[in-house]
Amino acid sequence: MDMHRKLAAEGLGTALLLTVVIGSGVMAERLSGGNVAIALLANTWATVCGLYVLIEVFGPISGAHFNPAVSLVMAWRGELPRASLAPYIAAQLLGAMLGAWLAHAMFELPIWQWSTKLRGGTGQWLAEGVATGGLLLVILRAPAQRVSAMVAAYIGAAYWFTASTSFANPAAAFGRMFSDTFAGIAPASVPGFVTAQLAGAAAALLLHQWFEGRSPQQAQTTGHAHTIEATRDDGGAIT
Repeated sequence: MDMHRKLAAEGLGTALLLTVVIGSGVMAERLSGGNVAIALLANTWATVCGLYVLIEVFGPISGAHFNPAVSLVMAWRGELPRASLAPYIAAQLLGAMLGAWLAHAMFELPIWQWSTKLRGGTGQWLAEGVATGGLLLVILRAPAQRVSAMVAAYIGAAYWFTASTSFANPAAAFGRMFSDTFAGIAPASVPGFVTAQLAGAAAALLLHQWFEGRSPQQAQTTGHAHTIEATRDDGGAIT
């Protein structure tokens, strides 16, 4: 499949994911009567359902990463061509910003916003490392036919067992800084979150390779071989 379709799928999928996260947060806050627990529960359930559907819809096109940390790991493993990494991340970041704006437009909020919700500190950063590391382990180790449900279920659980409510995604952190709503994050808090997310993703990759009993070099070679074989089986060109 050509790169333009893959990038469109990554951009649109990420945009819709952010629209789900931010839009459901706005709706939950309006309807919960100030009860933050109910608002978070509604936000969680909408995100779980939306994420599952988006993975199922866009997975066959682009892999449904919607997440630079996932794309980085897949590129390291040879399952995403390295030349595609930067375009994938650019599409994800652009999609995340546009998704925030779409949510604002639907709820008749000012389109352009900066979040004022500061999120930081050791506990929050540790939570993001755990959330992202767990997400990558699920992606790397889940049976292929169950990955959509398992990823959505893990994110739903991580909304509640992590102190940060589980962004687990640099693109999500980037997009949510453009929204001064229930799901927002202040721009000053984003670098700490992204650093923790990337550290968690790296730790998950190392742990997965240890479980497999392979060195990083072997993992890269095997991943590249799998990518080539998959593209040949599909009858498509190797990109």
